[in-house]
Amino acid sequence: MSDAQAKVRNNRWYTETTEETARYFNTHLEYGINNVEVERLLRQHGFNELKENPPPPFWRLILSQFQNFVVMMLIFASILSGLMGEWIEAGAIMAIVLLNAIIGVVQESKAEHALAALKQMNAPVATVIRDGAHKNISSRELVPGDLVVLEAGNYIPADVRLVEAINFRVEEASLTGESVPVEKDASVVLEDDAALGDQINCAFMGTIVTYGRAKGVVIGTGMSTQMGYIAEELQAIEHEQTPLQKNLDYLGKQLGTVSIFICLVVFCVAVINNTDLNVITSTDGGMFEYFKMYSKELSGLFIIAVSLAIAAVPEGLPAVVTITLALGMREMIKKNALVRRLSAVETLGAASVICSDKTGTLTQNSMTVVKMWLGGSFLNVTGEGYSPKGSFVRDGKVVERLEAVPSLKTALYAGLLSSDAMIEQSQAGPGEVKHKIIGDPTEGGLVVAAAKFGIERAPAFHSYPRLDEIPFDSDRKCMSVVFEATKGNTLDMFKWGEHDMKPQHMRCVIAIKGAPDVVLGKSTCYMLADGNVVPVSNDHRRSIVTAIESMSEDALRVLAVGYRLFPDYSPEMSMTPEEIERDIVFVGLFGIVDPPRMEVPPAIQRAKSAGIRTVMITGDYPNTAMAVGRSIGLLDQQSRVISGAQLEQMGNDELIKALDDTNVFARVSPHHKIRIVEALRARNAVVAMTGDGVNDAPALKGADIGVAMGITGTDVAKETADMVLTDDNYVSIVSAVEQGRIIYSNIRKFVFFLLSSNVAEIMIIFLATLVGLPSPLAAVQLLWLNLITDGAPALALAMEKGDPDIMDYPPRPKNEKIVNSVMKYGILTQMLAQSGAVLSAFVIGLYWTISDSADPDVNPVMAVLQFDWKHASVLKAQTMSYATLSFCELFRAFTVRSERGSIFLVGFTSNPYMLFAFCLSMILMLSTIFVPFLQPVFNTTLLNLTEWTIVLLLSLIPAVVEELAKLILRRSGNHLY
Repeated sequence: MSDAQAKVRNNRWYTETTEETARYFNTHLEYGINNVEVERLLRQHGFNELKENPPPPFWRLILSQFQNFVVMMLIFASILSGLMGEWIEAGAIMAIVLLNAIIGVVQESKAEHALAALKQMNAPVATVIRDGAHKNISSRELVPGDLVVLEAGNYIPADVRLVEAINFRVEEASLTGESVPVEKDASVVLEDDAALGDQINCAFMGTIVTYGRAKGVVIGTGMSTQMGYIAEELQAIEHEQTPLQKNLDYLGKQLGTVSIFICLVVFCVAVINNTDLNVITSTDGGMFEYFKMYSKELSGLFIIAVSLAIAAVPEGLPAVVTITLALGMREMIKKNALVRRLSAVETLGAASVICSDKTGTLTQNSMTVVKMWLGGSFLNVTGEGYSPKGSFVRDGKVVERLEAVPSLKTALYAGLLSSDAMIEQSQAGPGEVKHKIIGDPTEGGLVVAAAKFGIERAPAFHSYPRLDEIPFDSDRKCMSVVFEATKGNTLDMFKWGEHDMKPQHMRCVIAIKGAPDVVLGKSTCYMLADGNVVPVSNDHRRSIVTAIESMSEDALRVLAVGYRLFPDYSPEMSMTPEEIERDIVFVGLFGIVDPPRMEVPPAIQRAKSAGIRTVMITGDYPNTAMAVGRSIGLLDQQSRVISGAQLEQMGNDELIKALDDTNVFARVSPHHKIRIVEALRARNAVVAMTGDGVNDAPALKGADIGVAMGITGTDVAKETADMVLTDDNYVSIVSAVEQGRIIYSNIRKFVFFLLSSNVAEIMIIFLATLVGLPSPLAAVQLLWLNLITDGAPALALAMEKGDPDIMDYPPRPKNEKIVNSVMKYGILTQMLAQSGAVLSAFVIGLYWTISDSADPDVNPVMAVLQFDWKHASVLKAQTMSYATLSFCELFRAFTVRSERGSIFLVGFTSNPYMLFAFCLSMILMLSTIFVPFLQPVFNTTLLNLTEWTIVLLLSLIPAVVEELAKLILRRSGNHLY
């Protein structure tokens, strides 16, 4: 730790005032620090990140590859072979074992690096003020002295000394164990002995903002934070194993147990077949001397049996699965979906329902005020997006001056002053300016509407400084601010009734914006009409309600604004929101439109064709939700919309039944989402749920796949979710589901490829041994086959782009085993096809060598029928078996590229990785036959043209059988799941 870091760490900033803290760090409490200072501090203190334990050394990774019972058996067999004098074979087996271990290490390292890169991409974001500008940066780039902005839903990115706190509460259970959120106060100065939980003027890394907003000066980063102290004492490394990996591990253990049993049977049968009782009884010393005489033959049989066990267990399968999942996650990132957990990749492929927010996900999230209602009349507002260019039109005429429309100035100022959003412009191109909103998009629409009449945020906030605020929350459905009313012409805008207190006695104004029914409910006495405050009559209320319904029917989101005058106000008065937000003067309505994304309707239809249902959940009114639902093709004549109020009246069984014809839920609160998720899951649906707020976290966690918004989502939502959308677009969810299906399909492909090949290898040796044939494959050949025909093609299968019709089938059941009935039949079929092809090649090789033997009295046909192999050349037959099995698996790797489609439609060259794997494996296999010094190592010999012709013809049988099986599957209309 540097001296500077130690100094920052040891200072007790809770005992200092905000001014003293800012002075120490050279931080301006309004403009923050400058970029030059940031560079210096970053070099001095390093990045704001907790140090992790270093990865295990290479030698430990290598050693872990040998912590396997079957591998130990092979090493023992290699040693035994060496003791018997078979040094070439022993060395070859050990070399292959080492090569397998190195490949395993490389595969695991690649997976870890890929996951580390994904973790880096998921780094949290912090909002800072530098050089007077608000910026969103990676939290790891924070430095001591940075001025950070904190809002509800944020994770605290570093330890900070608060300099401003408005109704600010922090949940510190992860640090102090205190379950109740702590209310913070930036103005207090504490004693030196204040405990961590009592330091109410500070906030600490990793804790969560649950309410309000604040600013703070960073006083500690990385290991110099309170969280860093804990990290020093306990370095935790999280190893995530997905359900699929657990499933495959269990499968591997089962296969290993069965293969070891079969190998023992093979060994015992082979020993019995090679044992001559007459020789044993005639040998001095009996059984012991017999085994000593035939130790070489017995050790060979033992090595074959152990090698068969190695070949039967696909040890590289977990590593290949991890790489496939990691590579698939990288593909999802390209499609704007960041998957935070490997397990979500598997679940995505089974998703059957997508519960989506409306704003920003199904729509453009470019909230634009297009209509206003003031005192009985409508105004249309022109302009697009967040550009502050547009006009206000009433009765077909453009409003040139604010004074021409009574109440317009009041409404625009009330909306602006009660919003925290800001317009930011950037250069999009030569002469082209791009405008975007920092903050809530709906508030952005109000800010832009005011800017269209020249009312800018900065001057307005300077003229009318805030004294206090009550932030928006989903239960109150409104937000209020208190600001001074003594500057400018505020009292001309915010009038009061003549029979009440005189305006000159009023020093403060409360501006409120929120849901129309909420604001109207708080306006029990007055409203603004034609620029005057008048009592609210029943006719007025009916007029307002009619206006709300009219705007909602036009698919507009409706916000109401109002105000209240105070003679005096200060935060120390400790008034409740109910006491502040009463006797409101109702001003008017803003109609805000968020047009649907053009790409959403086709994506919804694509999801529907894939058997995936889309459910829209929104806080808007039912009429607005219905209009949007119809515009994107989500609602038909039979569908209905359920409101939050109706949902409250429903029991769980009633809600489950209502889901038969309900695709839209309107006017719902976050806790309703949980009920919807539970009801869908009760119908055996696999649910993906979107969310962006703090209160959405339970629903995100309760869903099978929690999807957070990357742009508008809070840190709490992102941390809870399994997946984060970097563009907040529904289309990205559908693309992620498609990629999840592709990944799962690719895993199925190489699992089927590996298991069917390995089971065939077992059956070849088992059947040959059972009928008294010599072993068709040498131990070293089995190991080499397991290495070259399993590893490279399996990795190539993981790179498949997926079948073009993968979204034309319903989702697989969530609990479906990866080795299902279809795959079991496929494994059985391939076992028979490959075993038949290889054993045929072996028998043909034996027959031809008997025919070529020097003894003219030997009848090759009778020798074959009587299993008399003493005149045959096993070396030639084993080479034919070895070549046939190699070609069988390599040819079949192409047919496995699609689970349904013909290889002629998929194409032989569409996956370059498969071509490379095929050529590499082919070269390595042929080198063991044609390279002279490798022939004795791999027990091979040269084959003539006729023998190669037989080998190639027999090798095509499994591929042809595979294509016929897929043809039957397609014609039967059966699904793979």
